[in-house]
Amino acid sequence: MVFSNFADMSTDKHMGWRGSRKNYCWPGTYHITINVLDRKQQPLGYIEGDVNKPDGDPLAPRVHLLELGKMVEHELLNSIHAHYSMIEIQDYVVMPDHLHFIVVVHRDIVSSNGRKTHLGQVIAGFKKGCNRRYWALTGQTTQEWQGKPAKASPQAAIPALAGSPSAVHPQDSRPPSTGNTGRPPLFDYKYVDVMPLKEGQLERQREYIRNNPRYRLMRKQNPKWLQPQRASVATALTPSALRGYLQRECGARLFNDEIWDALKHRLLIENNMISCDSYGSSQLLAARLLPVVCHRKDASLFEVQKSRCLAAAATGAVLVSACIAPGERDVIDTVIRQGYPVVTVEDNGFASLYHPSEHRMDLCFDRKLLIVSPWHYAYRRVGDTISVAECKAMNCIVQALCRTKDSWWKE
Repeated sequence: MVFSNFADMSTDKHMGWRGSRKNYCWPGTYHITINVLDRKQQPLGYIEGDVNKPDGDPLAPRVHLLELGKMVEHELLNSIHAHYSMIEIQDYVVMPDHLHFIVVVHRDIVSSNGRKTHLGQVIAGFKKGCNRRYWALTGQTTQEWQGKPAKASPQAAIPALAGSPSAVHPQDSRPPSTGNTGRPPLFDYKYVDVMPLKEGQLERQREYIRNNPRYRLMRKQNPKWLQPQRASVATALTPSALRGYLQRECGARLFNDEIWDALKHRLLIENNMISCDSYGSSQLLAARLLPVVCHRKDASLFEVQKSRCLAAAATGAVLVSACIAPGERDVIDTVIRQGYPVVTVEDNGFASLYHPSEHRMDLCFDRKLLIVSPWHYAYRRVGDTISVAECKAMNCIVQALCRTKDSWWKE
């Protein structure tokens, strides 16, 4: 079973890793994120507008760029293509403390001296040019910024991208490289974050970039529930009770001491009780909660189960599911389309900078979705799988949250 029933954007989860098998000298389309060195200062601008106004409205959320932000935008739109004609910058947003942009590499990257290079060196040159302008704007050099593209050097001293001989891990702990100047760089030395885009991903990434200001404003206005809340949901389920459940449900072939030890290590446990982190409005937990768990033995009764779940949602119940089986996803998706609230249990914890997908954040904002997770966060790659024991554990936690057995719909 593959991880993640819903594809979310998370700076920690997706954007901080590069494709280990990707050669960044090749043509392709990439989503790049670069953070400023001191994100608390938010030196590039600030968010303004009304989250209730639609895109295109003059009052819709947007970034008001400060002088540094305007300089970065100018460099992004002029310098890279000026030095590498084969590279096109498409969708982009300069946020107060970072920037996202879509890069299309139309053919192999060749530097101005005719040597084949890679995308990491291109971004290095962009960052070096921004540093020069940054030092000028902040009075750290006598050079004055004239609003002209920087002559980006492809040899700037920052980490190269994966796929090149000098590639390093993004969590490399070396101090910021400032050359011989001793002046701090504008951008974080650790990040030249690249996600190669596959077929079908591009439009979703464009939407993510376009909606960055709106979602930043939403989180700012709702700080308590539009960011991860740690150990915020109690399950009244002890580890020993969960272990007994798994022994009964899985059997000796699929569950043993070694599997339990690994699973227990992942679980969030507070005062000998399994707890959950959450994202969204916890007010949904005050409603009548009903679990949605679809068993193979009940496959012939699925339409009956679905009908009774929808009827319960229409009368005010909130359905809770880990959305593992196709039937569970079908029920939850249908309930969401009909405008009723749901609670979903995630198969991974929340990164510190967790951001749900656009659709799911809208649901959280409208108090139609609460996302909970009983697991510590761990980075996982696409295609990673979870065990039967982990699936069963989530279904047990779903029932514990509801204080109701998953067979309620048969009664």
